[in-house]
Amino acid sequence: MLLLIIMLLGGFVLLVKGADYFVEGASNIATNLKIPQLIIGLTIVAFGTSAPEAAVSIVAALKGNSGIALGNVIGSNIFNITFILGLTALINPLKVNKEIIKKDIPFCILTSIVMLIFMWDINLQSSNINLITRGDGLVLLGFFAIFIYSMLEVANKNRTELVYVEEEHTDNKKMLPEIGRTIGGLIGIIIGGTLIVNSSSEIAISLGVSQSLVGLTIVSIGTSLPELITSIVAATKNKSDIALGNIIGSNIFNVLFILGISSVISPVAVYDGMIMDASIIVLITIVVLVFSFIRSDVSKKEGMLLFSSYFAYMLYLINR
Repeated sequence: MLLLIIMLLGGFVLLVKGADYFVEGASNIATNLKIPQLIIGLTIVAFGTSAPEAAVSIVAALKGNSGIALGNVIGSNIFNITFILGLTALINPLKVNKEIIKKDIPFCILTSIVMLIFMWDINLQSSNINLITRGDGLVLLGFFAIFIYSMLEVANKNRTELVYVEEEHTDNKKMLPEIGRTIGGLIGIIIGGTLIVNSSSEIAISLGVSQSLVGLTIVSIGTSLPELITSIVAATKNKSDIALGNIIGSNIFNVLFILGISSVISPVAVYDGMIMDASIIVLITIVVLVFSFIRSDVSKKEGMLLFSSYFAYMLYLINR
């Protein structure tokens, strides 16, 4: 048990320092390449901080532990959109870019609805079981390819519009240290997240907790710690686009890529209650869209509402 505690603490240290380096490096690269920080948040930062979720869910799929694979994705997305977004807004109200309101949050809602439809086979397809099939996984991966392509198009358009004659080339000498900082931070995030997940999962399983509940709680919270630390660090540095882009991008990545590739590896069984959990993701993301649309920000009051809703969800899980 002492070794597990040491692993847990060591993981936290790596996460905190790794996230700090990662956000700073990614932000500086975005500035140097004239790429909007929002795009960096939605792609590089979001995918980097979702690496632990990807590792856990893919390994779970390979081992046939579909409860952990799906529970990890759903639990992480709920944790991201309630606890992390809420806490980040409490620290520093988040200004919401118009692009996020018009495109990214609606796309995040769409991906959550698609996941919910794929989970609901008994009611929608008169099937005997609810199952996310390999075909469903390929559709999710197709949506993921479209998302990446759209992000690359926006980034390329922005660079073309902002490049000045006297700055037609990037300074490679300045870029190399920032690339090293970003990669080093990402390595710290992944190793730290892995240490935390492994130690916390062993403790939980030794206490006899069910597979799906481990995925929805311990594993999902553990794998979402990189998003938590990264968003908090970004918020304290007034980088709202990276903080919010990280959360929305991570939720899109979790559903389209992680759940997509997990179900292609092995069809994912949907356990009782998970359809309700997926519905909660859709509902909360719509609430965030409404908050953003009304005032173009997520205020401290709205952050408190989101933050509190996570604990309400935990009480619901315990009662269930």
